Amino acid sequence: MFVDHRQEQWPEWLGTAEFAYNNKKHTMTQVLPFEANYSLSPRIGFKGRREKRFEVVEEFAERMKQVQEEVKAVLGKA
Repeated sequence: MFVDHRQEQWPEWLGTAEFAYNNKKHTMTQVLPFEANYSLSPRIGFKGRREKRFEVVEEFAERMKQVQEEVKAVLGKA
């Protein structure tokens, strides 16, 4: 859907296609690939950044581990 009928535009659109794929929930896991890899969703749009505290590294690592374990369990059932 991103390339013309001669398929000459792959280099220009590949990044956009990759982003679109990684920003859609997987049907089995119901998790975005971005969330499974980085434990967060990408910012999209023009909303300004909210002021928020940065989480402790240990909390981030634990959350990452939990998301990845959930994804592995669902894929293991498949």
